[in-house]
Amino acid sequence: MGANRVFASSGKHGGKESRIKRMPHAKPPFTLGKIKKAIPPHCFERSLLRSFSYVVYDLSISFLLCYIAITYFDLLPSPLSCVAWPMYWILQGSILTGAWVISHECGHHAFSDYRWVDDTVGLILHSALLVPYFSWKYSHRRHHSNTGSLERDEVFVPKPKSRIAWYSQYLNNPPGRALSLGVTILLGWPLYLAFNVSGRPYDRFACHYDPYGPIYSDRERLQIYISDLGIFAATFVLYSIAVSRGLGFLICIYGVPLLIANGFLVTITYLQHTHPALPHYDSSEWEWLRGALSTMDRDYGILNKVFHNITDTHVAHHLFSNMPHYHAMEATKAIKPILGEFYQFDDTPIYKALWRETKECLYVDPDDGAPEKGVFWYRNKF
Repeated sequence: MGANRVFASSGKHGGKESRIKRMPHAKPPFTLGKIKKAIPPHCFERSLLRSFSYVVYDLSISFLLCYIAITYFDLLPSPLSCVAWPMYWILQGSILTGAWVISHECGHHAFSDYRWVDDTVGLILHSALLVPYFSWKYSHRRHHSNTGSLERDEVFVPKPKSRIAWYSQYLNNPPGRALSLGVTILLGWPLYLAFNVSGRPYDRFACHYDPYGPIYSDRERLQIYISDLGIFAATFVLYSIAVSRGLGFLICIYGVPLLIANGFLVTITYLQHTHPALPHYDSSEWEWLRGALSTMDRDYGILNKVFHNITDTHVAHHLFSNMPHYHAMEATKAIKPILGEFYQFDDTPIYKALWRETKECLYVDPDDGAPEKGVFWYRNKF
């Protein structure tokens, strides 16, 4: 059922009914095993050749775009150049997002049957995009293990009203929302990696680049060092390019597309886990299957294919994260009849959805008078 449709909800807060039909939050009448049986077995098969074909495809387009920009853009008259560069940035940023998704597959061991291949490909691709591969792999794995938990989820963890920053109410207006949205899209990804912004609260400073940070266990620390070495290597290559060709060249060819790719990544992740219809749970109510289902499939149009369908098959991905992306659409169609209203899909245009969620999803609280005090819903009233 499309979660974007307007319905009245049975839950009340402050005497007003929600306009959006909520996802069921009771224990599902099915098991993970029953869901898996509905999916054709071949959907769980990983093909090394097919997975590499997507890497080759993405990188070929990326290098072709780069070659065209370097070779021909300086030959264009000024008005055409002003159009060509933004087109290049958007196209290249979109392709780099697709390459990021492939690396994300590697982190889930969904790329091939060989973990060393997955980790090698993932480390190279993510380092090229200035992402610490193993660092993100481990924190992201914990996100999948604790989705929807207010205490243990790792990213885009909503806060109860009692823990909202004092200045939040002053940003609850169109200019404030535009500012918050702009900062989130432009800087959200590096802020999360460096300072754990929007992440799970820890008892001390948490950073994805710190091998001894609270995010990681002792047995994971060596691979965090390897992630940092990957970032240093990529940074050295970029520094060398800046020295030989100029900083402006590096920004135009690589910097702006990376900024756009990061913006897409934050947008995709934010909209997957932020929606008025989605519940969150404290420890008294949370269980893995209920949390894994608390995510939203979205429609990005043609970008669904560019992003390897991470956008419109995210529910299936959270249920079976080691399933290759090229089987996810078939799996999604197979599980919809089993999930029923537990499957959430919103086809609201992305720009409208971003503004709506920024406006309506400011904090979470339980419904007044509801028997389940551990089920939390998004609110926006101060």
